[in-house]
Amino acid sequence: MKAYDTLDQLTAPQRVAIIGASDNPTRIGGRPISYMLNHGYTGQIFPVNPKNETIQGLPAYARIGDIPEEIDFALIAVKSTMVADQVRAAAMKGARTALIFSSGFAEMDDSGRALQEELVQIGQETGIRILGPNCLGLFNAQSCFFPTFTATIDRAKPEVGGVGIASQSGAYGSHIYMACHLRGLGINHWVTTGNEADIEVAEVIKLMANDESVHTILAYVESVKNGALMIEALEAARANRKPVIVTKVGQSEIGAMAAASHTASLAGEDKIYDAIFRQYGAFRVSSTEEMTDLALAAKPRIYPAGKKVGLVTISGGAGILMADAADALGLDVAPMPKESQEELKEIVPFASPVNPVDVTAQFFNDLSLVPRFTRAMLDKGGYDGLVGFWTSVAGSPVLGEPLLAYLTETMASYDDRLFLHVMLAEEDMHRKYQDNGFPTFSDPSRAMVALNAMMFFGKSFAAKDTDSPPALPKPVQLKPAMNEQETKAALASFGLPVVEDVTCLSEADVRQGFGRAGGAVAMKILSADILHKTDIGGVMLNLRSEEEAVLAYQQILENARKYAPEAKIDGVMLSPMIGDGVDLIVGAQTDPIFGAMVMVGIGGIHAELLKDVTFMRAPISPSAARSMLERLKLYPLLTGARGAKSCDIEEVARTISDFSAFVAAHEDQLASFEINPLRAMADGCVALDALAVCKVAGE
Repeated sequence: MKAYDTLDQLTAPQRVAIIGASDNPTRIGGRPISYMLNHGYTGQIFPVNPKNETIQGLPAYARIGDIPEEIDFALIAVKSTMVADQVRAAAMKGARTALIFSSGFAEMDDSGRALQEELVQIGQETGIRILGPNCLGLFNAQSCFFPTFTATIDRAKPEVGGVGIASQSGAYGSHIYMACHLRGLGINHWVTTGNEADIEVAEVIKLMANDESVHTILAYVESVKNGALMIEALEAARANRKPVIVTKVGQSEIGAMAAASHTASLAGEDKIYDAIFRQYGAFRVSSTEEMTDLALAAKPRIYPAGKKVGLVTISGGAGILMADAADALGLDVAPMPKESQEELKEIVPFASPVNPVDVTAQFFNDLSLVPRFTRAMLDKGGYDGLVGFWTSVAGSPVLGEPLLAYLTETMASYDDRLFLHVMLAEEDMHRKYQDNGFPTFSDPSRAMVALNAMMFFGKSFAAKDTDSPPALPKPVQLKPAMNEQETKAALASFGLPVVEDVTCLSEADVRQGFGRAGGAVAMKILSADILHKTDIGGVMLNLRSEEEAVLAYQQILENARKYAPEAKIDGVMLSPMIGDGVDLIVGAQTDPIFGAMVMVGIGGIHAELLKDVTFMRAPISPSAARSMLERLKLYPLLTGARGAKSCDIEEVARTISDFSAFVAAHEDQLASFEINPLRAMADGCVALDALAVCKVAGE
């Protein structure tokens, strides 16, 4: 099946057959015809239904083959058992796309799944692209093409604008559309993908990313089948400076099961989706309200690359609320320079000029204070974005229009700064502000969330790689089951730092190994069958004498026999104790959708309890590895918290980068790989333990 070159090939055909067409404009097979006739579609519509000679005033045809000319697009609304024949007939008639409303496919049962597989086979044989089945359709507001039966078109004809919506769910996609419409957002393209027998939501995002009529993309995602395609789509959007605002459902076990039953697809691991969206520049939201807020904030197409925010208000209390919200989001509410504060005090002696900047009620007497304070904040404070709090004043028939005029005149000189406004007003006043480039919100906290998202996009769009991931090493064949020593040896062979150790098979080996260590030692059970050594008493640390080491050797073996009697024991491993540092966990897992994913977090025995981890798709550069470290809540431990020495973060980042290349090179062999801990010290880092889980043949 040949991919589309442009979005128009999917959403702007000129010759459309409606199979299962209805003369009743309220029925599923009648709505698309009614919508297109009533809203000015200029292409040709060919209704197909053997029971009618005409349908809604158009000549009707008994079969697709009776249509006198070739078609571009077939909309199919018949019983599931009849769909395959109609798709074949449409392909023979030249159709590039078959949109299938019909349900009763893989979302239902095994027999439906077989019907859907037949559609896939037809597509592969003929080249026709399939949207659906079990799909609510699409629309193109520019060409007035409405092959959909969503009732929202009855309530609100789509207005042309720069937003594109891609949704796996038809009903929820309709909800997103209506929510956007009520906020004054124009939707150029709306595409729902249903069961995704062929066309996936990722492909739709990619088409929108490369379409000039779309500047903001909203996506509802239940699962992703082709991880590489999703990454291509997000990379295309980022390259073209188009925000992708995504709702990904299926976070909980119940939610994941619902997603599977709804579109016959499985939800991937939520933390992996989080990581992929962040890494490739999409912003994930958790509600329709947040999605529409962000789409509204993106309307001016201003994406500040910094995090420095200025707050201007007529209410001290609102200023505090906004400052708290900004701080919680990690935004920088930096104060105005001292000299600038004095200048503002000269204008209004009782103002609070720090940041938030409180214009006070003097605003009511002199609206010119707004541009004077705003210019001072932008010129002297250097803020990347502003949020203004005007409550109901901006909606006043006396003050609202003059305030907007002042703001418009002022911000004309600052077209790279985003200014969001918090106001309570009639909808027409909100629209006036928004049409002049000022997104408006009724709640200050929502405005802060929206500004934070625009700054996320700004940083993502402006990002320049300062370094590159290391080249993937030539892979070697790993043993299906490796004990810790073998696992660390594999790492060491690729240049990663590991602690030196020896295998002890007797008390004599222990005495000899202790003598070579020259100090305190650690001892651990050595077995590929024992994944968590501490749990069975298989680890003993800080052994400071030869006799302590011998006793530890005996006790470890006894514990293994008692608590892991089925395990194959390869001996006891002895290694020198390593100096103090911060223990990290550096892991990887091969995700079935996105491939090798590297994980970094605070490690040790409490790693699972802390859950202070972050993921990225491997391989990653040293600078990307450093950004992963900086996202950890306990990152200050690495920089010398409470008087401790700072760790060698550059070396730690380089090691994580090299590790990511190692796992990416072996992703076809590895299910997971873990270094826990990787001890970060003032002068480097070293892997103290490692665990590899290789894939079973056939996985």
